[in-house]
Amino acid sequence: MVGEEKTVDEVMDEVLRDCTFYETSNGGVTLSGGEPLLQREFTLELLERCRAEGLHTAVETSAHCRWESLAELLPVTDMFLVDIKHMAEEKHRAATGVSNNLILENIRRLAKTAKPIVFRTPIIPGVNDSPEDIATIAGFVRELTDLRASAGEAPEAALSLELLAFHRLAGDKYRSLDMPYEAEGLEPPSKEQMIHLVELAKSHGIPVRGR
Repeated sequence: MVGEEKTVDEVMDEVLRDCTFYETSNGGVTLSGGEPLLQREFTLELLERCRAEGLHTAVETSAHCRWESLAELLPVTDMFLVDIKHMAEEKHRAATGVSNNLILENIRRLAKTAKPIVFRTPIIPGVNDSPEDIATIAGFVRELTDLRASAGEAPEAALSLELLAFHRLAGDKYRSLDMPYEAEGLEPPSKEQMIHLVELAKSHGIPVRGR
């Protein structure tokens, strides 16, 4: 196990060292994880400090939390990155251990705000890599785009979808923790498959990119 415990002040000291880089790259600070909302108070205070310094802020979250926890971040977060791993509740539970009902409800509520949202789907072989799976996810993002428009909020381009090809980079981490790596036998999707899935998702009239 590696890592350090830090205060908000200590993190901000490191963040501010890169201000010149933020200015030249139009970048900012992204809180990822793990799950930032598992440390809700720390996350909120850190975002408030970044906002006070004029830094662009983003939060990457599973959205598996109380809506109130997300809502309190809205004033200090410029952009959200949210996973949509599967639309089918039973398959989502089988793959992640939790239902997606709360996640999808939070996503719908977040879509009614003016915040840019990048939805991210990791393409996992045998879990969500079929054309039907991706079409369902892309259709949901299309519905969210329409929902946002009907609420009179930000333009369509503020919502987008990223398809992320599965890789085995986590294998070494599992081995270092002496934990079984259940994805050991999975093969990453081919470049051709990823191109096909990206084009399929784009056919729903939403911005899509693959990685």
